[in-house]
Amino acid sequence: MATRPASNAEPLAKPGIYLIRMLVFLILVGFLAFVLFKQITPAFLANPGLNGLILGVLLIAVLIAFGQVVRLKRETAYVNAVATGAEPTKAPVLLAPLAEGIAARGEGRSVPGLRAFLDTTAARLDEGREILRYIAGLLILLGLLGTFWGLIDTLSAVGSVIQDMRGGGEAGAMFDELKSGLAKPLSGIGLAFSASLFGLAGSLVIGFLDLQAGQAHARFHNDLEDWLLSGEAEIAAPVAQTAVPASSKELTEAVERLTAVVAEGANGRVATQAMTNLAEGIQGLVQHMRAEQQMIRDWVEAQASRERELKQALDRLGRERV
Repeated sequence: MATRPASNAEPLAKPGIYLIRMLVFLILVGFLAFVLFKQITPAFLANPGLNGLILGVLLIAVLIAFGQVVRLKRETAYVNAVATGAEPTKAPVLLAPLAEGIAARGEGRSVPGLRAFLDTTAARLDEGREILRYIAGLLILLGLLGTFWGLIDTLSAVGSVIQDMRGGGEAGAMFDELKSGLAKPLSGIGLAFSASLFGLAGSLVIGFLDLQAGQAHARFHNDLEDWLLSGEAEIAAPVAQTAVPASSKELTEAVERLTAVVAEGANGRVATQAMTNLAEGIQGLVQHMRAEQQMIRDWVEAQASRERELKQALDRLGRERV
């Protein structure tokens, strides 16, 4: 089958705009951290171990968020290359189950079961972002862990200070003893608030990056769905046009001849010939309609068979994953 002329328009938008938004947001966060560097440093040093862990988890999440958007570039380039008639440089990874449908869409052919494959692609995209949501919650949990840890140290230190205070002394000496004893509880409070600060700030950063990754995934899936399903409509249009067969044209011509004969008042032999032509046209139309009905039934049965095979394949894939 000859392929259709490819369009110069690329159906899928590139995810570059979302990468730019993420980069700009991180630059603003970095600038804010630079401005508040003197205030942030003592908070970080209150517990460098836990705060360093929070920042390390944040860095990993940032890389994962960028990876979720960057991987769309390969898939987008593949689909756009097929749509424009160019040779794809790399095979798709995320869209591997849809490769046959994408190739058929580029050639103007119809492939049943695309909706199920699109749903599978949407599930894969959403599954890739699950780790980001988990890390966002993990950062909050680490911040709360530091908070409770610091509060426990504070309460323990306050109790120790109260027990170690000696009664009966001068007020000035007791005040100096109390002041020196409260140094450790105050450091525990710094531990509690610094961990919460870094945990909540990291969660906010990951939340924005996850939002941008989600928008990029939604745009990618919607563009892909619109392009693939619009192809189904374009392919179905010529099939619908065959509803006007050649025999219907013959029928129209026969009716026109019969009408002309009746209008001119011709002899019976001419009228009989016109009626014969009309009957033949009707018979040809009926035969053609039966052939088209049989063709539609065959197509529906073939599509149902493909749907059953697809369902069985998806069931086997689900059992293998379990």
